[in-house]
Amino acid sequence: MFLPCTKEEMAQLGWEQADIILVSGDAYVDSPFSGTAVIGHVLLAAGFKTAILPQPQLGSTSDILRLGSPRLFWGVSSGCVDSMVANYTATGKRRQQDDFTPGEKNTARPDRAVIAYCNAIRSACKPCPPIVIGGIEASLRRIAHYDFWSDTVRRPLLFDAKADICVYGMGERTIVELARCLRDQNEWRLLRGICYACPERDLQDVLGSEPFGVLPAYADVAVKDDSGRRAFLTMFDLFYRNQEARTARTLVQKNDTRVLVHRPPAFPLTAGELDEVYGLPFAYDAHPMYRKLGKIRALDTIRFSVTTHRGCYGECNFCAIAVHQGRAVVSRSEASIIEEVRRLSQHPRFTGTLQDVGGPTANMYGFECSRKMQAGACPDKRCLYPQCCSALKPTHQAQIRLLKKLRQLPGVKHVFVASGIRPDLVANDAACGEAYLDELVSYHVSGQLKLAPEHSVPRILHAMGKPDTTALLHFKERFDAINRRKGLRQFLTYYFIAAHPGCTLDDMRALRQFVLKHLKLTPEQVQIFTPTPSTWSTAMYYTGIDPVTGKGVNVVKSYRERVEQKDCLTGPVEPWHPREASPGHQARKRPSS
Repeated sequence: MFLPCTKEEMAQLGWEQADIILVSGDAYVDSPFSGTAVIGHVLLAAGFKTAILPQPQLGSTSDILRLGSPRLFWGVSSGCVDSMVANYTATGKRRQQDDFTPGEKNTARPDRAVIAYCNAIRSACKPCPPIVIGGIEASLRRIAHYDFWSDTVRRPLLFDAKADICVYGMGERTIVELARCLRDQNEWRLLRGICYACPERDLQDVLGSEPFGVLPAYADVAVKDDSGRRAFLTMFDLFYRNQEARTARTLVQKNDTRVLVHRPPAFPLTAGELDEVYGLPFAYDAHPMYRKLGKIRALDTIRFSVTTHRGCYGECNFCAIAVHQGRAVVSRSEASIIEEVRRLSQHPRFTGTLQDVGGPTANMYGFECSRKMQAGACPDKRCLYPQCCSALKPTHQAQIRLLKKLRQLPGVKHVFVASGIRPDLVANDAACGEAYLDELVSYHVSGQLKLAPEHSVPRILHAMGKPDTTALLHFKERFDAINRRKGLRQFLTYYFIAAHPGCTLDDMRALRQFVLKHLKLTPEQVQIFTPTPSTWSTAMYYTGIDPVTGKGVNVVKSYRERVEQKDCLTGPVEPWHPREASPGHQARKRPSS
């Protein structure tokens, strides 16, 4: 079932006005892989008239108001991807393709989309209902943050966008609670999972006697000297340690004469609540209005894929999933997943192949640390680094059972696992690890299986928060042996990162030798490290400081050196493409970052 995104569709439902209008940088794809669609369906199921305004044109005020003004609030998101990541490569080249735009041309999503949409709403809609920002771009930029694209520390996005509220993380519960508070005119400032601004003098009135933590002020972390960089690390450390819902407290950060109030994260949805979300009536298709406008490429991979769980306790330093989705893995029930696959099998375009059954890491499904679920994630250690914690006790039994049941469903011919696999989890599952790998190779690999070792040099793996290569090499050995035994021609593909903080050209040469000697291939999946907000790797990139030791680390920032590290593995240097200037930002021949 599509949510209304035209005036005509609203009229057909008997709506004169929507309660909530969700603005998105993506075309409207009604799928549980689209955050805008999920939030829209959740709000609709809670009784709120919710419409979607996808990819509004910003040349005039008419398009942003084509659905009118909402009764309760505007919800603004860049879409499934941070708009700067969606629009530019790590080398500054403008991307020509946008997988979430019809016709695949990258012409519909503005730079800094959340700011652009909020400015357009404020200009066109007077008086303006509250503006609530959310999604990945807002979530990861919710405090002062380093911005690679301008090589500056920017204010919390809430301030630059002039929004009223930021809903961060996986916001289903928070957005419904907020909508009810706004509808009933109740106090909303103590809700979990939100950020907002208030005058510094009013802070005590807002929080009362509740204890809170104080982040270094924006003015202190934005200074480009050693004191500013160290203040930035202190800020990020305090922020990162307050992302566990069971132990976090409110944080505040001064920005000029106002303070950002960062409320504790919302508690993760329970398995039952997650089942309810994925049981909502998604259409698993793009809205019919796009049929004449061209293909939406993202549908090729998400239409017949199934999410089995949320969250990731891998905590790789370059990844923001732990900050956005959380360190606790919440798995859907087997019955919920099977029911979704039954619905997919009735789709007129379904040909029998489930393209992916997984999540942020496919083989985290079905188990968690019992200690974490009671008391929260450990503040002083990680689940998988430098090795698998003895309290975790990985087991692939639930995923093996699930995959077997899925491939036995009527109409299902192939069930593939295209999400990444953690070899260390397989290695630490003495009871089921070997059986899982045999099951995977026998039935669930579509020719290639993805692994993400990222590097091989111990010092760089330490900087990335990744384990050593022992489990990787054992996994490859067993994978190859099972393929030989079964007469299959299947391969492993590997993701690597160049120019990560700490990495030198000699480290990349060592990685190349490792790949040639042990993995027996020429690397192809190599990504130049892109500093994105709310990761430890980005903090290291900006400050040049190892947050554990406090010592300096090698950081490659020039365009040529960054590309040279990638070229060490893959090929010739590509030319620099200066990006078009956007409001407030000058185009340049070489980035200073």
